[in-house]
Amino acid sequence: MLDEVGSWLRRRSWTAADRPLPTLLAAKRAAGSFGSVSVVLPALNEEATVGGIIATIRAELMSEAMPLVDELLVLDSGCTDRTAEVAAAAGAKVVHRDEVLPRLPALPGKGEVLWRSLLVTSGEIVCFIDADLRDFDARFVSGVVGPLLTDPGIQLVKAMYDRPLGDSPGGGGRVTELVARPLLNLHWPRLAGFVQPLGGEYAARRSLLERLPFPVGYGVELGLLIDALDCVGLDALAQVDVGVRLHRHQDGQALGRMAAAIYRTAQLRLSGAPLTRAELTQFDRAPSGGFAPRTYPVDAEERPAMCALPEYASRAA
Repeated sequence: MLDEVGSWLRRRSWTAADRPLPTLLAAKRAAGSFGSVSVVLPALNEEATVGGIIATIRAELMSEAMPLVDELLVLDSGCTDRTAEVAAAAGAKVVHRDEVLPRLPALPGKGEVLWRSLLVTSGEIVCFIDADLRDFDARFVSGVVGPLLTDPGIQLVKAMYDRPLGDSPGGGGRVTELVARPLLNLHWPRLAGFVQPLGGEYAARRSLLERLPFPVGYGVELGLLIDALDCVGLDALAQVDVGVRLHRHQDGQALGRMAAAIYRTAQLRLSGAPLTRAELTQFDRAPSGGFAPRTYPVDAEERPAMCALPEYASRAA
């Protein structure tokens, strides 16, 4: 491992317990408006889990005694179940992606709603939390927000954790180990110290996020990490251990489509070359025998830095 990465790991890797909640609240009050915190949950058909996440954040981080989070938003990414109703009943503000920047038709994908969330949130610190987490712990929020409140030099903080799969405590994160980690080690070795580079739980300063392009699909986490490195440097990035992440796991073909989008995100940053074919063909066993091909589009579009949009400038005025 590069000496720089080893030094970074020692100086920029913490546990959530390193910054107790009273310490964070004191730092937030000292920071004034620069310590305002928005939490965003991008959601697509997560009625089974979204309510519990919201309830935990409201009870532990938005109470009168511990007002660490100022704003809690669920971005509806086109749900067809009761996610929006459950989220609103639990106490979150719910906004449908199509209501945000209506002049620009929404594209499918997680990165699209994260990008649009910058237009409908106000916090100077923005924290993203996936909406499919089970047995949610408030440390997923306080852990990643903590370094941003206590250290003005930190710009982006990723959560790190165990991801159990079956009997293996670290068996989850298959796309990370098979695709993202090799890409980072080979092409961006300064990012080799990140334990969960594709994790959906992270926080960043708005002043950074608004300057970065957002891949519209599954490549968003990798793209933001690489571009943040280029924009603010390794020492402004950090990670915090928040324990164990429990969530639903996708099947192999879904992971293949995710991997293709992540590879595309990396390829664009390596060469900028256009895709020869922005599709992925996979195969299922056909009922009549043999294999039937199914072809899916690969997420290849990216949204520009939000600060370039006139609607965003108007919002900040």
